[in-house]
Amino acid sequence: MKLLGQRLMAQNFDRQVAELQVRIAVLNSCTALGTPVTEPVE
Repeated sequence: MKLLGQRLMAQNFDRQVAELQVRIAVLNSCTALGTPVTEPVE
């Protein structure tokens, strides 16, 4: 979260909501990259 900044840049509430949604999407994609995928071995 530090790389994304501690404060919101937008001043309008609707734009702040959109900014948070973008931050969440970025964090989720980074988390997905680090999550191991396990498959059963037969």
